[in-house]
This record gives sequence, C-alpha cells and structure tokens, in this order.
Amino acid sequence: MKNEMDRRDFLKYGAASTAAMSSVSHSFGLAPASSEKPLRLGIVGVGNRGTSHVETLLAMGSVQIPALCDINQEHLERAQAMVEKAGQKRPEGYGRDVEDYQRLMYRDDLDAVLIATYWEWHTPMAVCAMKSGKYAAVEVPAALTVEECWDLVNTSEETSVPCMMLENWSFRRDNLAVLKMIRAGLIGEIVHCHCAHSHNCIDHWFFDSEGNMRWSAEYLVKRNASQYTTHALGPVLSWMDLGCGDYFDKVASFANRSLGINHYFATKFGPDHPNAKRKYAQSDIVTTLVRTKKGNTVVINYDMQLPRPYDNRWEIQGTEGVYNEQRNAVYLHNRSPKYEEWEPFDPYQERYEHEWWKPLEARSRSAPAGKDVIEKQLALGHGGTDYLELELFLNAVRNKTQTPVDVYDSVLMSVLCPLSEKSIAEGGSTVECPDFTRGKWSERKPAFALEIS
Repeated sequence: MKNEMDRRDFLKYGAASTAAMSSVSHSFGLAPASSEKPLRLGIVGVGNRGTSHVETLLAMGSVQIPALCDINQEHLERAQAMVEKAGQKRPEGYGRDVEDYQRLMYRDDLDAVLIATYWEWHTPMAVCAMKSGKYAAVEVPAALTVEECWDLVNTSEETSVPCMMLENWSFRRDNLAVLKMIRAGLIGEIVHCHCAHSHNCIDHWFFDSEGNMRWSAEYLVKRNASQYTTHALGPVLSWMDLGCGDYFDKVASFANRSLGINHYFATKFGPDHPNAKRKYAQSDIVTTLVRTKKGNTVVINYDMQLPRPYDNRWEIQGTEGVYNEQRNAVYLHNRSPKYEEWEPFDPYQERYEHEWWKPLEARSRSAPAGKDVIEKQLALGHGGTDYLELELFLNAVRNKTQTPVDVYDSVLMSVLCPLSEKSIAEGGSTVECPDFTRGKWSERKPAFALEIS
C-alpha cells in the first residue's frame, strides 16, 4: 500500500472542482445504517478526546479506521486495541515524531481525517489534510490566531476540500429546536444574544487531580483572552444568521483579575505549592461584546476558573420574545399564557424537534440489534451530539458535499480568541473582525440544519 498520494492525483483532485467553496452543495441528511458504505477514516490524536471519538465512530458500524497517529505510544496502542476489539484490522500506527502525521495524511486509502490533538496543531494538521485531498474534521478551536484562520480559509478555497470544526453544541437537541422556533418567526427579528462557557475546569482539564499542569494550563500562563469561545458561539451562528446575512463587525473585550487559580491551589495544596504562587496571564472572567454588521449585539463570557455549576447561559432575544437556557424557559409576546412571565421550554422542545433527532427512534427499530444499539450510540459523547455531528460529517464525505459546519463558520467561532486578546492588551479597545468570506456573507443563504420540506 502506498503511504504517499501521487502528486498528479493530488493536483487533479484539487482541480476537479472549479466552483468556489460557497457553492458546494449543502446536503445534510442521515442515511440508514444498512445503506451506508464504510468510510475510511484516519485519526490524529487519540488522548481523552480522540479516544472518545474512536469509541463513537466504532459504534456507528459504517466506519473503518486504517490509521491512527499519536506520539504518546500508550494512547496509540490503546486506540489500536479498541479498533481490533471491534473486529477491524489493527490500524497502522504513526508516532515516531511530531511530524509523523504527514505520512498518515498522504495515505491513499483514507477518505477523511479527524484531528483531536493539542490546540497548536489543529491548523497545520487541517491544512495538511486538505492539501492531501482529505476532508478535515478538526476539534475546537480550529485556529488560535488570525493568520491561522486565513490559512484554513485559503487552503479550503484553493483545494476545494471542506474543513469542519467539530463544535458539538451546534448540534444539541435543545439548540436545534430553538433554531426551528426562530425560523418559524416565534421570537421575531433577532437583535441580541448572550452566551458563555461557564465551566470550572481547574481540577480536571487545566490541571490533574494531583495538581500537575496539563498541556491546556500552559495557555493560562501565556495568554489573556476569551480562550474557549466555540461552545458558547456554536448555536449562536445559526440563530443569528452569522456568515449568511450578517457578520461580526467590531469586537471589544474586558478582563478582570486573575485570582481563582491561585486561590484554588493555596486552599487545596497549601500556599507554598508552585501553582499557588505562579503568575497567570489569564483573567478569571473575560467579557466580550460583539457588534454585527446588521447592528445586532452578542455578549460572550469566558468563565472557566471559578467555582460554579456548568452552563452556557444562552439567551436569544428578538422583537417577539426571548429564550433563556438557564431557566429552560421562553416568553413569547401574545403567545405565552401570562403577560411577561416565563413558561417552560419543554413543550416547545417537543413541538419543534429537529428532523436530525427525529429518525433516531425509527432507526432503533430497524437496527440489527434493536433499540439497544441506538441507545448505546446516544450515550456516547455529550448525550448524542458527538454521534450526530460525526454522522453528518461522514455523510458529507460520502456524498462529496459541503460539511454542515463549513470552514467560514469554523474560523468565525475561533477568531474571537485572538481578537479578544488584542482588545484586552489594548485596554479594551475596539478591534475589527476580518471578513473571512470576502464579502460573501451578505449574499450567502442560511444552510445549517435546514429541514427538507
């Protein structure tokens, strides 16, 4: 088997589509498992997140994994064993050095590549995947700098190969129901949204339970920014037609003091612990205000270092009403039972269930092993959102269509990090958001999660 793609084949692949990426067909559907032709997927990065994806992909029954890459041999062998246990041939492993992913990318027996590595590798690996003719699925954030955002866009446009950031909260069941309500006009014309990533990650994601720094904690030392914006912004893009009728215009960010990390370590491990005395660039809470081209506003909060239960604090407001995720409630003018009083969201969730979620019970009845198969799949990865986004990505690969989250969506969600960093460094200055669509946002039509009429 060849490990390198023939360069003439690669050039022919890149030239096969002369249309711009914006004109690639958006055909998002769920195919029944019995009709799916197995797709061949390479996975780069099989730590905690990558292993979760391997488990989800193997549960689908329509995916083959011929190749895996990770410089951590323990992680690599663990993932290889998982694939073997699922009845597939042991994947070829790549991990001799940090550049070994390139050998995987240029294999000629892969349809797509999934990237779940440390953040700094997301863009170069996705660029390499597209240049090798492979659909790229990349974990969040897709890019760390404005320059990396442009690298992704330019490569996708030049090669005509899609790149999708795996922002799973775009596919949440409740968020898709809210999207249907907005498109049905229940909330009126949208004017404002608040969103956040409120999740105390000090004791498990930034640091381990013993108080040791994990790779992600290095960013707390080096950067002061809204470092994890995509989970907050995932559903907001489609709710507000951002990238297809509206776009980010101006951004301003303000940051408070950095107390939470030092306090946590001083309290749990004592004031002499190195991490209790370390200086962190990252503020505890960053508040970012975005004004859109249309004149709407978005408030985004980074909040990952102080004690609090998890939530995203989504609130979308329009001329006819408001949805609030924290309250699990809506208020709709002239529709809600009581004047300016909240009513439960649950009945609306049922009434406006998105078609991406509807087929699951029907599919469970036709699955070879019955309902238990689907229940297992839905239990994997954030209540089924990982399963849904991966299935939709793979269907795009199978049908050679655009991915549900495209490269323009991916960079727009990611760019808030470097823009907020610049604004904070300049004392809360207003900075302009680059137009990665080069003006096409004003003409592009909404495509995400459109239902078949």
